[in-house]
Amino acid sequence: MNMEGMLKTGTVLTAQSGSAYRVCAYLGAGTQGEVYEVECGGKHSAVKWYFPQMATRTQREILENLLMKGSPNESFLWPEDLITGGPGGGLGYVMPLRPKEFRGIVDLMKRRAEPSFAMLCRIAFNLTKGYGMLHAKGLSYRDISFGNVSFNPATGAVLIGDNDNVSASGRDDAAVYGTPRFMAPEIVTGREKPSRNTDLYSLAVLLFYMFMLGHPLEGKLEADIRCMDIHALNRLFGTHPVFIFDPNDTSNRPVEGYQDNVLIFWELYPQSLRDLFIQSFTVGLTAPNKRVTEKQWLYEIANMMSCLITCPRCGAEVFFDAEKAARGETHVCWSCRRAVPYPPSLICGGDRALLPLGAKLYSHHLTGNYDMDTVAGEVVANPSDPRLLGIRNLTGDNWTYIRADGRQIPVAPGRSAAIAKDAKINFGARTGEFR
Repeated sequence: MNMEGMLKTGTVLTAQSGSAYRVCAYLGAGTQGEVYEVECGGKHSAVKWYFPQMATRTQREILENLLMKGSPNESFLWPEDLITGGPGGGLGYVMPLRPKEFRGIVDLMKRRAEPSFAMLCRIAFNLTKGYGMLHAKGLSYRDISFGNVSFNPATGAVLIGDNDNVSASGRDDAAVYGTPRFMAPEIVTGREKPSRNTDLYSLAVLLFYMFMLGHPLEGKLEADIRCMDIHALNRLFGTHPVFIFDPNDTSNRPVEGYQDNVLIFWELYPQSLRDLFIQSFTVGLTAPNKRVTEKQWLYEIANMMSCLITCPRCGAEVFFDAEKAARGETHVCWSCRRAVPYPPSLICGGDRALLPLGAKLYSHHLTGNYDMDTVAGEVVANPSDPRLLGIRNLTGDNWTYIRADGRQIPVAPGRSAAIAKDAKINFGARTGEFR
């Protein structure tokens, strides 16, 4: 194939809307077609142009349905226009062009991009929220993997591409069933069709890759395989999957010197996150309706974003572990191996936020709405005594500060409430308690 592919530079494609798109550059190809940069009225977009054998009536109906439903949120490079007027009467669709500052999840896996723990959590949160909104429309993505996701390392924004195979959950009308190593066991064995439940499995695999830099089922059993043929793949990921950290089955533990990433990173995260992965890859392997939901992931990741401690000696990020704190255990920095003190926290509706100077509260903490972008409060120092900290009200609503003795004090927008043990703040939808 030449570098211009099926469409030549300068070719004009007529869309269903009547818009004319001029082909500017060939960007790449996949299993279904080729992607080009196009221009229309000064705006640059991308077009996916299908190989002739993939330009089916069913594919066109899928695209028309996606155009009608609209994008779940801004994280999707969603179809924007349908093109049927092109060379040979082919089929394609217009979608937003991925900005150059975005990097692929593959860059994360190969350590070409190394975001901080705080930024990694934000990326994972935004990714999970996007898939959750897609599932809320009754759709399944079918092919969740690190090949279809990109992120902005500066902001944590994500973009989800290849949306042209998205279809109604459980419906068998697309050519794609998933990517090897990401497909749920029931897809590998052919027992079920793609659905929200199979997406939840693939999402758990993707999150495990992002946090642990390894696959949840690739341990000793994978290391012992001499020929990774179709039979070995079916056994490892379909008929006999074993989680590498299964608490009741140690047969597939990671091999030191070969699968070191997961051995190192598994210990750095709070037990609450590890528990979700254990659920995903033990009971969740055979019981699709018991897999971890998007809201469970969002709740956990929001807490992780809000509970990072910076080691005062070496500056490393250390995750607060509520279970460890409840047992009275000391948090130890993974980098310098010194004890790390943690600041006061605010418990609000089950969510926890640590409160060092400069920490922010988000709308999610006050309402439980999973909005971790809108800042609602900030930890500030008392101008009269910098040792005393408080939370400044950055919303447009009044809060009520409840002292330990029960006295109530209004906290108007722009005012601050002192951080004091056993005191509370009534935010309206929720009441937070200082610990």
